[in-house]
Amino acid sequence: MLKDAVKTIGNLIDKQGVSFISSVGNDGFPYTKAMLPPRKREGIKTFYFTTNTSSMRVSHYLKNNKACIYFCDKRFFRGVMLKGIMEPLEDAKSKKMIWQEGDTLYYPKGVTDPDYCVLKFTAESGRYYANFHSEDFIIE
Repeated sequence: MLKDAVKTIGNLIDKQGVSFISSVGNDGFPYTKAMLPPRKREGIKTFYFTTNTSSMRVSHYLKNNKACIYFCDKRFFRGVMLKGIMEPLEDAKSKKMIWQEGDTLYYPKGVTDPDYCVLKFTAESGRYYANFHSEDFIIE
């Protein structure tokens, strides 16, 4: 049994420089993309990422909000997959919440750039792998 899942998984996530997000495409197949780490997380339940409003991923989530995010620690060969719902957010409050200095490199018009949006992921369950063992868990 995974002891203190929130702490163990949170530590794994916080140490990764890359995260992977998956969406369901219009053809019904999964699409996975490497991303920068989440800008903000609330436990292991809610995660916030930045992306382009015009991205293929946003169009997928608007049609089918089922999603998966994955983090892996290649040094110790362990990882966690979280399954849940992804919501593209374009409201000013959400955009300001995770905006960082230097984001104009990606969004030249600043925090109000129409091509800047926030992806909010809400996890429902997950699967943790470490020491040649996988374990499913529910997130409440």
